[in-house]
Amino acid sequence: MRVVITGGGGQLGRALARRLASNHEVFALGKRDLDVTRPEAGEKVACLRPDIVIHCAAWTDVDGCAREPERAYLVNALGTRNIALGCQRAGCPMVYISTNEVFDGRSTRPYYEYDPPNPINPYGRSKLAGEQVVQTMLTRFYIVRTAWLFGCDRENFITKILKRAQTARRLDVVADEVGSPTYVEDLAAAVAKLIETEVYGIYHFVNAGQASRFELAVTALELCGRRDVPVRPIQLAEYRRASTPPPYSVLANVAGRAIGIEFRPWQEALAEYLRRLCPG
Repeated sequence: MRVVITGGGGQLGRALARRLASNHEVFALGKRDLDVTRPEAGEKVACLRPDIVIHCAAWTDVDGCAREPERAYLVNALGTRNIALGCQRAGCPMVYISTNEVFDGRSTRPYYEYDPPNPINPYGRSKLAGEQVVQTMLTRFYIVRTAWLFGCDRENFITKILKRAQTARRLDVVADEVGSPTYVEDLAAAVAKLIETEVYGIYHFVNAGQASRFELAVTALELCGRRDVPVRPIQLAEYRRASTPPPYSVLANVAGRAIGIEFRPWQEALAEYLRRLCPG
């Protein structure tokens, strides 16, 4: 297949390009190649004659989106519309990468693919708007919601924790925000399998299990041999930030499991990631 990846310079875009390059003709378009907010973006994508477009490009700075909600909609909603127009012209399906933050976090169990979204912050609202664009403009699509990504190509929660541990006497980490830590390489492998199926719909692709930010930080430090760094659990209310995250946004991979796409526990994925990040 001819695969066009938007956001090709991001951590997921790079992982997908590496994963797909051996079996497909891949065009990974970064910001310099493609400004998704421009009306002509769709035509640029269509001119590549893709068999499928994987739309990773997004503004994922959650706090930035809270400060500039109009920009969040410009990139995440209108940008998605432009790429969907390109898919229409090319007559091809789209993979739209979405987020756990389309949910409000009030659930007492992991969210299923067909639970009703109800985002509580501008980032989640703009990404849900992107989902709605895809569902109304295209008849063939995969919506892939994921969460709490970590990978070797970009700074993330894990790298920030490890960096702070080098100088801080103690780390304060939120204990009442619970989600689904996800290794980018595992996500890329799952998407690569998904696009071969033509089983279109909504998917929750995350590593198995759940963790609080506190548990994730403690586990990462232990795996790196930094048990000497004390970690104090704090509450979301104590951590000032521009955005309000959903307190419980664990995703259940029901649809993926039904077609044979499963994920290992996040602890195993994290251990592999840290072996790559901190060899020896």
